Amino acid sequence: MSAAESPEDPMDPSGVDDPHRTMEEVLLGGGRVWTRRDIAERSGVGPGRTAQIWRALGFPVADDDARVFTDADIEALRAGERLIEAGLITEESEALMARALGHHLSRLAEWQVHTLWAWMSQDPSALSGGRELVDHAAALLPEIELLQRHVWRRHLAASAGRLLAETKEDAPGGRTPGQDEAAPHREGADVRDRAVGFTDMVGYTRMTRGLGSAELIEVLDRFESLTGDVVAEGRGRVVKTIGDEVLFVCESARTAADIALELTARTAAENGLPQVRTGLAHGAVLSRFGDVYGAAVNIAARLTSVARPGTVLVDTALAGELADAAAYELKVLRPVSVRGYNRLRPVLLRATRPAGTADP
Repeated sequence: MSAAESPEDPMDPSGVDDPHRTMEEVLLGGGRVWTRRDIAERSGVGPGRTAQIWRALGFPVADDDARVFTDADIEALRAGERLIEAGLITEESEALMARALGHHLSRLAEWQVHTLWAWMSQDPSALSGGRELVDHAAALLPEIELLQRHVWRRHLAASAGRLLAETKEDAPGGRTPGQDEAAPHREGADVRDRAVGFTDMVGYTRMTRGLGSAELIEVLDRFESLTGDVVAEGRGRVVKTIGDEVLFVCESARTAADIALELTARTAAENGLPQVRTGLAHGAVLSRFGDVYGAAVNIAARLTSVARPGTVLVDTALAGELADAAAYELKVLRPVSVRGYNRLRPVLLRATRPAGTADP
């Protein structure tokens, strides 16, 4: 059955074209003409796996006879098969990859749709008929795809550059320096020693009670812009932002310390932004599909929760990495009891003050 021979979409029993269907066809690159059985036959991927991949992408599994799939869905499944045949991924890791893609790209898509809608809402007449909205989407979609592809390739190049730089001096056994020798190789996963940082705004919940939506958006935009700029300038990587908090990773303890101290100084100089506090830890970090896990991540989060406004706390492992650096002052504090750690010993990190400078 070809797309031209497909029956009318059950969502539109009248058969009359409408903006919703037209918009979908523009965004999906074609109509919903295939069932689960159809795409399994045409892609060579069994129904069980297609359902698993579909769920992993974040979509509910459709009934066997529902026509919800497009030609592009079939091509995507075939592309996955080619990656498996090439040995780049396995059937097991394919679903993990799909889940990571679905998680990250769904957030991007939601933001883009809201951005387009807000722009179109400036002219209410453009939304009333629907046709103009579809035309705008059709015109802008290639530009959005071009930008996304460009940024993605730039990040590919940056990540590849970091990896190649780390492996110039091969460690014993062909391991990358800092890589966990006992960690099994898994697609999309990597374990190595890194520095992890959490930075959050102090008093964010109390502050937001008195803010309207526009004011809250402005605060969040300024916080995310400032933290993103400082981390990028310091050669770290933002893993994610969660409301009033940013999680970042660095290849070295000194890089993380410099970023944390700069974040503290820059936010203190920003009118309208609350003070921040940062927790840093160093140790084995599991990087998996864009996120990070491990004891160092947990410890950094716990240190942030007990840090005072405008301060940076580090764990003893990261403090040990900085011990011989004259640029930092380290002060060991009393142990604290936090979730998961009964006696976590924080170390207060400061930049070395010029001679003759008194404590603030």
